[in-house]
Amino acid sequence: MAEIIVRNLHKAFGDFNAVINSNFTIANGEFFVMLGPSGCGKTTTLRMIAGLEMADRGSIHLDGQDITYLRGSQRDIAFVFQFFALYPHMNVRQNISFPLRVQGLARKEIKKRIEEVASMLRIEHLLTKRVGGLSGGDKQRVALGRAIIRRAKAFLMDEPLGALDAEFRELMCKELKTLHSSINATTVYVTHDQVEAMSMGDRICVMDHGSVMQIGTPQEIYARPRTRFVASFIGSPAMNFLPVHGAFKVGDRSIHIGGKQIGIPQLRTKPERAEVLLGIRPEDITVTSLDRAEMPGEVIGIEYMGSRRLITVETKMGQIRTWLSNDRAIQYKQNIGLVLSSTRSILFDKTNGAAVDSVLFDEGGGTHG
Repeated sequence: MAEIIVRNLHKAFGDFNAVINSNFTIANGEFFVMLGPSGCGKTTTLRMIAGLEMADRGSIHLDGQDITYLRGSQRDIAFVFQFFALYPHMNVRQNISFPLRVQGLARKEIKKRIEEVASMLRIEHLLTKRVGGLSGGDKQRVALGRAIIRRAKAFLMDEPLGALDAEFRELMCKELKTLHSSINATTVYVTHDQVEAMSMGDRICVMDHGSVMQIGTPQEIYARPRTRFVASFIGSPAMNFLPVHGAFKVGDRSIHIGGKQIGIPQLRTKPERAEVLLGIRPEDITVTSLDRAEMPGEVIGIEYMGSRRLITVETKMGQIRTWLSNDRAIQYKQNIGLVLSSTRSILFDKTNGAAVDSVLFDEGGGTHG
């Protein structure tokens, strides 16, 4: 397997900039997830790595070789599509072996590899069946088998679980990660589903409007988002955002909201503007009594989520969502108090959405594009 290096990659379709100067390095053997909403540029980036689209400028290196303008057939890369792309007139064995037969490998070697791949994917019993009658999950296993049998330097997957139902998606997420580990593959995986990204990725590249917003481990992306977009896109429910106006300076450890001093991680830079947004995750807010509250409010929503409830509270600063265990009594329209974590909040520039640097990011926060 091999390292993939992308530098200043740019692609436009007419006046539309699909990918804007993307930069990242995918380590040998890494499971690298490209995450973002539809139209953000993740699939176009993947197709340029595969050679299905040519870059307007920039470079792509695979295993030390510049492959930027090589044809797809000249790159040692395997691609798994969302809609399987299997040959309906062939059985499973013929579909899986097709890349090796095209390469002219000996029958004995092809038979050996088919048995290895079928055993790995647990589809030995399907080898003689036509693909048309298979379930969606089995079709995806066949498509994966056809890709990994080549032993390519890198595997590219474009929303391979998108056509499966929820039960199969969860199962295939686990199987894909196990498969990745067993073959020590360099894998680039495109998805718009944050659950898939967070559960499978060694690192995640979050994209929006053609640009790389942040790259980091799932923990870094979730706990220390570098932009408001990343903070709102990752997490369910999304991060709370509260408008704050004040005079800030380097070294500040608190902000003034509604007559209260609320602790924040120590600022290392000064916000460019007096008006910012305070971002905080629902789990970093504690429900308390009114006399101990940093922020009082009224309960306007209660959603049961198994072992806990998601509470929506109307405050003077806007609506705030937080979690509450089921063993604590609470009622609709009840007045309660909220306390915000002094170590987990982030200030964001209200205009450009960039996070204001603080000691929180000393723990690591991923990189920008």
